[in-house]
Amino acid sequence: MRSLLAAALLASALTGCSGYRWVHYGGALGDVRRVAILPLGNKSYEPGADALASDALLREFQRRGSVVVVSDPKDADLVLSGSVLPFGTHTRSFSSVAFALEYEVSMGLELSVRRRDGTSIRFGPGVLRESELYLASSDVEVQRKNREEAIRRLSTVLASRVHDALAEKLSAPAEPARPAASPAAEPGGPPAARPAEPPASPSIEP
Repeated sequence: MRSLLAAALLASALTGCSGYRWVHYGGALGDVRRVAILPLGNKSYEPGADALASDALLREFQRRGSVVVVSDPKDADLVLSGSVLPFGTHTRSFSSVAFALEYEVSMGLELSVRRRDGTSIRFGPGVLRESELYLASSDVEVQRKNREEAIRRLSTVLASRVHDALAEKLSAPAEPARPAASPAAEPGGPPAARPAEPPASPSIEP
């Protein structure tokens, strides 16, 4: 009996401390249930950047679990398409003999998001662009891998932002209709007409 109790407590502790659990975001994109993510184009000179960004978007929407990702745009309530924009690279730090120690790479996306009814959704400034640092190296292959990992991290960050921005826009409640304003009287003219009051009920005297 004690061994069974100890095993149950151990299993509970491992489950609670593992740090991994399934998280579902049902309904996070409002009435959107199916999304098609078309392969992104590549307007940059970075080979494979389009594949990294497309894969990051696909994984992010699948991970959130709020919608079903479909391959045919005709079956989708929302269609994402676009391209990877040209990258920017700048040196961020130098050694004592003027060798570059770190580079900063900037990545941007150009996305088009259309609903089934043909309406489009636009993103706010800064949502589709981010920067990341990576280490310089005298070994060309090592530096290439460092840059690729930085672009992979940027793709993941941007994909998360895309989903969050869409969730904010699609799940926002509609603004209530405002009541029509009463007509104002013109200066020097007759007073504005007041709405008619219902007739008073006749009183019956005993």
